[in-house]
Amino acid sequence: MRWRHALLLLLIVLLAGCSGGKTRPTTSSGGSHARGTSSSAGGASSGGFQDDTSRPQSSRYRDGSDSVPGGPPPDVSKLPEPVPKVEPRALYGNKSPYTVLGQTYQVLPGPGGYVERGIASFYGNKFNGYKTSSLEDYDMYQFTAAHKTLPLPSYARVTNLENGKSVIVRINDRGPFHENRLIDLSYAAAVKIGVWPKGTGLVEVRAIDPAQPLSAQALPPPPPAPKPASPGPGIYLQVGAFSDVSNAERVAQQLRVANFAPVQVVDAQINGRSIRRVRVGPIASVDQADDVTSRIEGMGLPRPQVAVD
Repeated sequence: MRWRHALLLLLIVLLAGCSGGKTRPTTSSGGSHARGTSSSAGGASSGGFQDDTSRPQSSRYRDGSDSVPGGPPPDVSKLPEPVPKVEPRALYGNKSPYTVLGQTYQVLPGPGGYVERGIASFYGNKFNGYKTSSLEDYDMYQFTAAHKTLPLPSYARVTNLENGKSVIVRINDRGPFHENRLIDLSYAAAVKIGVWPKGTGLVEVRAIDPAQPLSAQALPPPPPAPKPASPGPGIYLQVGAFSDVSNAERVAQQLRVANFAPVQVVDAQINGRSIRRVRVGPIASVDQADDVTSRIEGMGLPRPQVAVD
């Protein structure tokens, strides 16, 4: 009986090792996720496979890297945008604070008043059909998104600052946990506003509070696309905000010597206090911003924050 039991276990292991997904065209979205990390028991069947949310991220997905469907993109003009409505908070994905990759995040108490500009990425095949952090199925052909601090679920208008295109998304996932990224769009949302096929884009994320009338939420129409002669939005890296002038100038001088990009010391008021923001930029591309961020950290300075102006 022991011999037969051992043989049966060996056959199960061999069959499991033979299973695998087909390869697909790859893409670089620059996003990283912590999905289904709640304390739910067991797994959930989704899209004809078992999604075991208790497994580590490194072994949970069929595909090792993200990708997009082959062929032409879908006609997203025929897909309806989500209509914001009041929903209860998801039972999962709203723990606050929470920590991923050594960084701690505070989930906002509500969406009201949230507006931020930064870099958007997107995600596709690797995660399609798997559970999001709120334990909903991710559907890359719906207008959804992942965000680090907005409540799950919530709604936001995402506008591509480089072409003026916008889309309303329902945020039902956490991420992207890649430095310098503000939001991860579904594949359909990325196609709609032109973040696909480039992979990243400079966007404004403006949260929508369904409990308030839209007219009271300062939701202006999307900005017009920049004219060819205009420079368009720029990427800046804020290395620090200092109340002491000498500290600000000391950091600024270190950055000028490194010669990554132009360095600015900008006066600002925060809660009635005068501060000096030290910024590097404008920086020509997202890839260059990622590289400069790593090099600034290598100098022993704080990790910079992305600003898009």
